Amino acid sequence: MTPVVIDIGARDTRRVLIGGAVAGVLGVLALFGAFSAYAGGSAVGGTIALVIGVAFTGIGLLAVASWKKVSRPRKLVFEPQGVRWDDPQGSPWAVPWADLGAVRISRTVERVVRLSDALTRKTMVRLDLLPAYPGPFAARHPGLAPLARPDGTYRLPLGDAANLVPVIERAVLAFAPGLYRGVQDEGFTVGLS
Repeated sequence: MTPVVIDIGARDTRRVLIGGAVAGVLGVLALFGAFSAYAGGSAVGGTIALVIGVAFTGIGLLAVASWKKVSRPRKLVFEPQGVRWDDPQGSPWAVPWADLGAVRISRTVERVVRLSDALTRKTMVRLDLLPAYPGPFAARHPGLAPLARPDGTYRLPLGDAANLVPVIERAVLAFAPGLYRGVQDEGFTVGLS
């Protein structure tokens, strides 16, 4: 059977570059607006545009500065032996299917109210690994320690990734159908954007 590989690094890189580019362009435009307002004698308008310009340009520069860290290769791999996180420059780990008692997907739908009164939804997705034997599991897989939760599960956050749910579901069902516990909806949250 062919492994199922989900390239997390490429997805995150795209998002950071697009977001950074948009913020940078808006920031530069606001800075030009600030200088135009100052030249036209509007100190208040110039100051407001300057603050907005500096903030958005800063976001764009932050995206450029963090690009290397965000763009590092990271992959979630499902294969006949088990599931693994391939992160050559970070903290890779691998768990054989035999060490797991269950695997599930958890998700939270976040309803975001934008300033324009538009309502959008983000679906935050996590892969939950439930050990077959909790005590020995922690000792055998110390690389998973950052993902440990108080209830004994291990949770890998995948971000706003509703499109990954069917991919992960098919992968787990292909390699370890007896371990799959489905999708656990954890409700929704409301936030401002």
